[in-house]
Amino acid sequence: MEDILDLYQQPYDPKRPLIGMDETSKQLIGETRPRIAAQRGHVERYDYEYERNGVSNLFMFFDPLGGRRHVKVTDRRTKVEWARCMQELADIHYPQAELIKVVLDNLNTHNPAALYEVFEPAEARRILSRLEFHYTPAHGSWLNVAEIELSVLSRQCLSGRIPDKDTLTDEVAAWEENRNNAGMKVDWRFTTADARIKLKHLYPSIQQ
Repeated sequence: MEDILDLYQQPYDPKRPLIGMDETSKQLIGETRPRIAAQRGHVERYDYEYERNGVSNLFMFFDPLGGRRHVKVTDRRTKVEWARCMQELADIHYPQAELIKVVLDNLNTHNPAALYEVFEPAEARRILSRLEFHYTPAHGSWLNVAEIELSVLSRQCLSGRIPDKDTLTDEVAAWEENRNNAGMKVDWRFTTADARIKLKHLYPSIQQ
């Protein structure tokens, strides 16, 4: 926990950016009947029946100090997708960074060994040399700033019915562009000193 909290106190460094990574899923739901547009005295109406069109996964990468985020929509959430997202993070989104500090949870797919299962050893090693992983403790996902940004995404973009992956990708991209243009950041104020006081029960008791 203290490792993550100390990271959040470091000043912004574009050569060594801090990135929170998390993921969620969105069930794709289509309409079975046309919606009735809003009219004077009536809100928009839609039928309670719907059709299931599968589920898409969303990977969130959030730079809380730089005010940038990227959401990758995929069909699955396996080690393969995660490894390819790590490659994109290093080569496409932060190609000039010397080292990228990634905060993420302990999900079994979030394993550096996954890169060796997807890429040739030399390529896997090249990508990993650009990344530094910082894992949140068990039951401590609230420490990941990406979880905050996923909550905003869910409220602002994912709350309604979305029929297919293409529509989901377009809507998420529009949301991402608006948030990035606004430079929305996170002002994290919970420090290691606070944790030692407010979460004292989580620390081992030292017998004198």
